[in-house]
Amino acid sequence: MFPYLRLGSFLIQMPLLALLAGLWGSMVILEREAKRLKLDPSRVSNLVSYSLVAGIVGARLGYALKFPALYVSKPLSLLALTPTTLLPFMGILVGMIAFWILIDYQKLPLRQTLDSLAPGLALIMIFIGLAHILSGDAFGSPTNAPWAIRLWNEYRHPVQFYETLLALMVFTVVLGRFPKPAGTGWNFLLVVVLSAASRIFLEAFRGDSIFLPGGFREAQLAALGVMGVGFYFVRKWTNLETLEE
Repeated sequence: MFPYLRLGSFLIQMPLLALLAGLWGSMVILEREAKRLKLDPSRVSNLVSYSLVAGIVGARLGYALKFPALYVSKPLSLLALTPTTLLPFMGILVGMIAFWILIDYQKLPLRQTLDSLAPGLALIMIFIGLAHILSGDAFGSPTNAPWAIRLWNEYRHPVQFYETLLALMVFTVVLGRFPKPAGTGWNFLLVVVLSAASRIFLEAFRGDSIFLPGGFREAQLAALGVMGVGFYFVRKWTNLETLEE
């Protein structure tokens, strides 16, 4: 793993650099896709940017509320560029709320806008996997498999590589705009459902999963919920298309 790169007196966080590169690439793809779908690229880009900022702020504040002792004596630590001090669930929730408010305010068509996000969202998943490879986070459980990697004093499943490979597969599928043409919302749902399915698979090999009573993994249950919501909208939008025909 390669968490830092020292350049003279500067220490660069490589996982953060990977995330920033993924974000930049995602925004480039988003603007191209928005233009292809006859949407205003700047409006869609602003929508995503504001939602992302809201999500990051929410994730940091959520982490601070969960671990207040870390920030009481050093409140400026809230501004630290540390990806590991974020609460993902809170960030996603706040980002989604901001997204729905802004998309209604800007009067953008929902399904076309969501489809314009699909390739970029799939791409950022690849870079999240790369960030985990660099940092060593999201590590696997101990194993004797011949492809195991040595990490944190154990031979473990290379879950970070599994994650990146699965994200690359999702990205490839979405670029093919299967099974529906872009603009119907289906490509966005495809990213959501396939990414959730990937999470369910990956959690079986994770060594840092959070377990709930009964031995259930928190992330797997959350991913099942996301898949359920995704399939609900698949059915709903299919019925809408049937009525429109």
